[in-house]
Amino acid sequence: MKVLDLRCTHGHGFEGWFASSEDFETQLASGLVECPVCGDTAIVKLLSAPRLNLGNARAPKEATAAVPVAAASNVPADPSPEARWMRAVREVLAKTEDVGERFADEARKMHYGETPERGIRGQATPEQTEALLDEGIPVMALPIPAALKETLQ
Repeated sequence: MKVLDLRCTHGHGFEGWFASSEDFETQLASGLVECPVCGDTAIVKLLSAPRLNLGNARAPKEATAAVPVAAASNVPADPSPEARWMRAVREVLAKTEDVGERFADEARKMHYGETPERGIRGQATPEQTEALLDEGIPVMALPIPAALKETLQ
């Protein structure tokens, strides 16, 4: 198993696990490797140190007195910007209804009081987005990686 450090053209770093270097190259050439943050398929392999399982080959450590250690905190270290972004996208997906290509129509209906307000998401063309903004309807583009659009299981 090869664990590779990878990066997309937008600078998002991530880790990929492959059966071999050849397997990585094959998947990369087929467009199967994509950035989990933005979905970019232009991926480069970064230099990384190999993991060595030395097992018992190391010299035994000298016995030392036990030092009490404070319990680990359940609060994670400051997450990376990518992790914070993924968490925010997951929250948006959980709290909004996907109206698909009806997004502009649904946003207008809510804005003009024809239907109750609720959180929605969907697709809109640049022209539809501009028209919504001109009407005073707030919209925001949020690229969602394909991996988050549907569950794996």
